[in-house]
Amino acid sequence: MIGRRLTGVVALGAAAWAITLSLPDLPAPVTNNAVATGHAGTTHTIYSALGVDASLRWSGITTAAAVWTSTSPTWHSLPPVPGPHGRLAATAQVVQGKLFVFGGYTVDSAAREVSLPDVNIYDPVRGAWQLGTPTPVAVDDAVSGVYRDSLVYLVSGWHDTDNVQLVQVYDVVHDSWSAATPIPGPGVFGHTGSLAGNTIVFVDGAVRQATGPKYALAGQTWIGTIDPHLPTAITWRAGPVHPGRPVYRAAAAACGRFVIIAGGTNNPYNYNGIGYDGTPSEPLRSVMAYDTRAGTWRTLAPLPQATMDHRGLALMGDTAVVVAGLRSGQRVTASTVTTSLGIC
Repeated sequence: MIGRRLTGVVALGAAAWAITLSLPDLPAPVTNNAVATGHAGTTHTIYSALGVDASLRWSGITTAAAVWTSTSPTWHSLPPVPGPHGRLAATAQVVQGKLFVFGGYTVDSAAREVSLPDVNIYDPVRGAWQLGTPTPVAVDDAVSGVYRDSLVYLVSGWHDTDNVQLVQVYDVVHDSWSAATPIPGPGVFGHTGSLAGNTIVFVDGAVRQATGPKYALAGQTWIGTIDPHLPTAITWRAGPVHPGRPVYRAAAAACGRFVIIAGGTNNPYNYNGIGYDGTPSEPLRSVMAYDTRAGTWRTLAPLPQATMDHRGLALMGDTAVVVAGLRSGQRVTASTVTTSLGIC
């Protein structure tokens, strides 16, 4: 059953409701799952799709998807995400009440990794998936965000053999793609960020190294301002350094004017949780928020449990929910971690 420990009351439109602090476990442990959230009135919905199971092996990469609503005591399994193979490092968003899952990559028994351009759309009214127009350049481990409940921005990420600097924009209404102003810094994967209002924020990410470990984190903050008259025109600038060391595969979402970043790790890794330097990566409890109005970072109360390997942060009012992922010792979990933000 859903835990009933209440942390307060938040206003959602004209209504107010009590936030539940503990959520039920997913149907099975999973990590690197694409997570997205939406709400209609006072009902909140959280989706989880794709990822890898507790084996942390190529054979455990899944097509499974599940949904939880604030009116339900349990998660409910959805039809599998279409495609012959499961995917890692996809990104998801809820737009106009539907779930959109973008990209990701497959892994076979020979450890070959292939980025996919798939766009999968789940309609909760019909209870079925449909295909959207494929991404022009297939990417995985990209940052995504939603603008005006109609456009989804995919920022940088990995394409088959290297990172890309591309920003690709999906028009939900017309099921079409456009190219936006590329990021000015190096292409990265495993970076973290979101879109608040007309501002894209992302931090850090892994880049290829000439010597030493194959990949290392690039400590950076980039801020992109979308032109409301031409949404493919983005003015990029370097932002202030965020608190703490660079992070990898943290959970992120936007609440109001803030972009929230929670958990992650300081040591980039492959999907088995072992760093590219050969050291097992360990998760973080840190939570930080970028104020797009003030242009400053805030350090928020830490998560009650360290967690990493995330592809999205769910928000219910002022409560952030980290769904499944990796805990200390490369342990894949089915549970959630929730924390009250105090700023949404």
